[in-house]
Amino acid sequence: MEPHQSLEALARELAGLPPSLGPVRLIGVDGHAGSGKTTFAARLGEALGGAPVVHLDEVATHEELFGWAGRLWAQVLEPLAAGRPAHWAPYDWVERRFGAARVLEPAPVVLLEGVGAGRRVLRPHLAGLLWMETPRAVSWGRGRKRDGRELSDFWDGWERAERAHFVDDPSRPFADTVVRQSGTGYEWTSGAVATPEAPGIVTERDGLPRA
Repeated sequence: MEPHQSLEALARELAGLPPSLGPVRLIGVDGHAGSGKTTFAARLGEALGGAPVVHLDEVATHEELFGWAGRLWAQVLEPLAAGRPAHWAPYDWVERRFGAARVLEPAPVVLLEGVGAGRRVLRPHLAGLLWMETPRAVSWGRGRKRDGRELSDFWDGWERAERAHFVDDPSRPFADTVVRQSGTGYEWTSGAVATPEAPGIVTERDGLPRA
């Protein structure tokens, strides 16, 4: 396979995919919590000319860590599929309530970032699925370090919930592209041939993403 040379090359590839959600090319960015999805999605969005990013932790809640699919569809995906603006209220994890509504206009490419972005109920609406190939233990260790001891109980519950989710509804086997972090930035390869044992192709050389 031909190696990608930059995030811009990947962005051009994604922008050239057929629309998958009405006029929108919906691209999922999935992986374990703490795997670097948020930073990677932000940089990919920039390479796509400012493509918006929808974060799944804004539709999840403490009570519904993975029970948010209906809310995401009703508030975000269904309007975009019809060519209308999406309206959703992001969840505040400190205040434990939904905040002020946000508006998202349909765009040529929209990135859907978060654990479960490649779940089975969403895959029919995705133009492409990217998986962040960071080992689970490494990812969770980053998350715990980032959030501190005061959230250790939350992380205990999250780890159980995430493990159960991926056992029941894995995303990794369905990824079109597998993205890894390297000492020089990012590397990626086709999900069809990329396995945890097979290294990817070095591509982006300007720094690692944050956890």
